[in-house]
Amino acid sequence: MRTTTLGRSGLEVSRIAFGTWQLGGDWGAFDEDAAVRAIQHARELGVNFFDTAQAYGFGKSEALLGRALREELKRDRENLVIATKGGVNPGSDRPRDARRSWLRHGVEESLRHLEIDYIDLYQVHWPDPDTPAEETASALQELVDEGKIRHVGVSNYDTSQLAAFDRVRPVETLQPPYHLFRRAIEEDPLPYCREHEIGVLVYSPLGSGLLTGALKPDATFEDGDWRARSSAFQGDNLRRNLEVVEELKLFAEHKGCTVSQLAIAWTLHKPGVHVAIVGARRAKNIEDSLGAADVELTPDEIAEIERITARGVQVEGASPEGVA
Repeated sequence: MRTTTLGRSGLEVSRIAFGTWQLGGDWGAFDEDAAVRAIQHARELGVNFFDTAQAYGFGKSEALLGRALREELKRDRENLVIATKGGVNPGSDRPRDARRSWLRHGVEESLRHLEIDYIDLYQVHWPDPDTPAEETASALQELVDEGKIRHVGVSNYDTSQLAAFDRVRPVETLQPPYHLFRRAIEEDPLPYCREHEIGVLVYSPLGSGLLTGALKPDATFEDGDWRARSSAFQGDNLRRNLEVVEELKLFAEHKGCTVSQLAIAWTLHKPGVHVAIVGARRAKNIEDSLGAADVELTPDEIAEIERITARGVQVEGASPEGVA
């Protein structure tokens, strides 16, 4: 597994991170034992970077990750990079909450669920417009000083929000959504991240399933799956983008890779992107994604991929308050 230095955090991480959003209950029912085996298989194949969040089932995803990596955490803690996120409280009257008290509560809860002594990378899950950046950034620095977290990042922030945070303490990483059907970060904030050496780990490089090649135009989703309420997975939007995916499949076949690998490799070839976060519920599914780190793309191939995708519909993703 190829590795990279995650921007100014200095963390040495695998270019593919194992993400656990799908293990928190937002994607419907799943086999927990199979998910544990998928996490363990990713580690066997060289993944050392694992991303979760307080909001993924409010501890469910974190606890499952901790369970899966328990023996590895005992044996080789310093070579594992555990990232989690906090600062949200879905269902409350303040769904985005990056106040000092809630962040501290979140860190303590995450440490308990993961059963670890420190978090390698703690990220503010969504910007909180009602809390000054000074409070959020200084609160996280206090937790660094106490040894409870080692590095500080944010997720879903734009350039102005990154700059406000940076004025108090450096933002070390950013976790934004990024895939062939969602490219807004190329304008803002990816240029800022490149300029300031902020490590970028992108989520949903497969478009939450759109770019796997497995979805059909008549796809339906369980009531517990957020995609059942998302416009990206309904009607003409879904049909148009799946037509694009069929064309990308042919391109991938000529490259000798799968369409999933092609989509992930495209994100990893974009300047300023260090890591792609992918999830899996079964061990066999993670192997295909990890192969993307070895797919080489020329500038002409990248241009052709983007020409094909230009006929699709740019979509939005999930938020703590609902979905687009």
